[in-house]
Amino acid sequence: MSTTTRRARLIRNSLIGSALLLAAAPVLIAAPGDDNALGRKTYQDNCASCHGDTFSGAFGPPLSGPDFVSKWDAQSPQAFAEHVRTMPPVAPNSLSPETYAAVIELIRSTNGLPKDTGSADVPGTLQGASAPDKYNVTVVAPDLGDKAFKANAERLRSLATKLPPVTDAMLHSPDAGNWLSWRRTQDSYGFSPLDQINKDNAGQLTLAWALPLGPGSDAIAPLAYDGVMFINSSGTVRALDAQTGDEIWKFDRPATTTRVPLTQPRGIALYGGAVYAPTIDNHVIALDMHSGKMLWDQPIAGPEGRLETTAAPLAVRGKIIQGMAGCQGDTFVGGCYIVALDAATGKEAWRFHTIARPGEPGGDSWNGAPLEQRFGGSVWTAPSYDADLNLLYFGTAQTYNISPLTRTGGPTKPGSKDALYTNSTLAIDPDTGKLAWSFQHFPGDIWDLDWSFEQTLVPLNGKKAVVTIGKLGIVEAVDAKTGRYLWSKDLGLQNLVTKIDPKTGRKSYDPALIPEKGVLKQLCPSALGVRNWLATALDPTTGQLFVPMVESCMQIGLRDTGNSGSGELLLKTVGLPGNDGQFGRIAAFDLNSHTVTWQNRRRAAQASAALATAGGIMFEGSLDRWFRAVDSATGKTLWQARLDDSPHSFPISFAADGTQYVAVVTGGGTPHDSVYRGFTPEFQTPVRQRTLWVFKLAGK
Repeated sequence: MSTTTRRARLIRNSLIGSALLLAAAPVLIAAPGDDNALGRKTYQDNCASCHGDTFSGAFGPPLSGPDFVSKWDAQSPQAFAEHVRTMPPVAPNSLSPETYAAVIELIRSTNGLPKDTGSADVPGTLQGASAPDKYNVTVVAPDLGDKAFKANAERLRSLATKLPPVTDAMLHSPDAGNWLSWRRTQDSYGFSPLDQINKDNAGQLTLAWALPLGPGSDAIAPLAYDGVMFINSSGTVRALDAQTGDEIWKFDRPATTTRVPLTQPRGIALYGGAVYAPTIDNHVIALDMHSGKMLWDQPIAGPEGRLETTAAPLAVRGKIIQGMAGCQGDTFVGGCYIVALDAATGKEAWRFHTIARPGEPGGDSWNGAPLEQRFGGSVWTAPSYDADLNLLYFGTAQTYNISPLTRTGGPTKPGSKDALYTNSTLAIDPDTGKLAWSFQHFPGDIWDLDWSFEQTLVPLNGKKAVVTIGKLGIVEAVDAKTGRYLWSKDLGLQNLVTKIDPKTGRKSYDPALIPEKGVLKQLCPSALGVRNWLATALDPTTGQLFVPMVESCMQIGLRDTGNSGSGELLLKTVGLPGNDGQFGRIAAFDLNSHTVTWQNRRRAAQASAALATAGGIMFEGSLDRWFRAVDSATGKTLWQARLDDSPHSFPISFAADGTQYVAVVTGGGTPHDSVYRGFTPEFQTPVRQRTLWVFKLAGK
């Protein structure tokens, strides 16, 4: 191809790409007679949540425009096909050859690129799996003739059958060796009181066992109860011998839909004699913890669109509390919600909407917009619970559809554009679902900077406080009983908030960073935040809060028209100005003095939540596949292991038969993992296999 011809094609394709940015989302909806309905449906199901409904990018990069065309026009169609078959990140090479060929042709033809003539014939491409007609429960059979097998099978079965019911008192104050809920205790500390592994012997940690979990996205939190470990991975719930990894029972419930890039709810709950697991197609199921038999299956939302149950459930006072997320774009009118299900039957007891309704408290905070123009309020994280006050504490996310807040001509009174209850801490009565109080940490968010993460309950200066940190990296405390503002501390990685009122906590922002069409402005942090789902951990003996962070910024603007997986915002994640090549950071923050006592910076972004223990150790990991034990007081690395993939999950510690263990799950595939891998391309993962790793001291 001549230089002139190539230049002409690039100009033409750039115009095509620009036109795509102006197209409305229905451009990808398959219609009768569509000559590539398979490609459009495949793109919508597997690609759009990362790359946008109109190819213009969301969490992932755009698949149109001059940069995209220039890159792939210079390479062969086969090279592009090979790249596409590495997608989706959670299950590369998992679609049928015909399906890959259809989506490849859709992307290439839309951008005016030459047709790929051979992608469907590449050997080794996996066929898409079909769901079984019914759910399968596998248990160890005790009746085979082999005596050794029979003895082991009976031993495994007895591990589960002897488990007593999990009570509210146990969840409130679990035995030191158990990890019964998402962050172990209902105050969301992420702290183990075990100290067999300590700063003097951490260097002797060794592998106890490991178990492959299959493909999918990570961010998994296992639980451990009296020598039995429970874990849910993409609809497969297992009960395992916590000392050996041997399977006691396994329950399979393949999802009826996909959620790309997320295929994995982040946790499960134990209560009574049951395991409670949210599913990727928006059900909550209850399984007998002794046998894996299904007790009930309750849908809490339809399987369509991007609505999803990523947060772990919380069990309290006879109810299973579950938050809904994924209310981005303009699909879910009225926003997300929280449901309470009867633990015995699954019947819905109450539902709380996280977007205030017109005529109700907070309903006048949406710039005069009617309910059908209010969106968002996702609940991405499990709540905390205070038994003394009988209150649940939830964090909520922002609205992706920002035009109701930015249009002119609406109400002018203070608070009229706050958009309650986005970016708030909500205190809710678990018995009735009624709101006791709310505190909005970041009103009127039009930058995708959620405040939707764990709510840590901490005694501070004679008061019980709720401490939480949003994407802006600002630590904030409010009174747990009343919601009254107490204090804030900026960790110094943002440039949007210019002032915080010391009495109310209300924030002022730089008006020059308001998103506009036709211009990209640099704002720190990126929409993935200084912190994200990577949970903090608190050592209550020292008051140190351990905070996993990433140093990043974004270029932000407004789309010309239409909506996408990230709503009306046009976002591109970039590094900090003048970045020195270090992106990962973990810090110890003293909740009493409001100071950072130590911090470690490294090249690879943080990948795991933090885990604190009474042995003076904090465990954490990064995208370069290192999992570490560090001295809680100094941050000094005491032990580290290079695993098969990044430890992209919630580590836990538990005891079985007098031995302390530390467990972590590896495997990426979430937006956090996929985007930040682009910062450090040298840390590529050789496999996309989730693995459960369990460590103990040598000789134990």
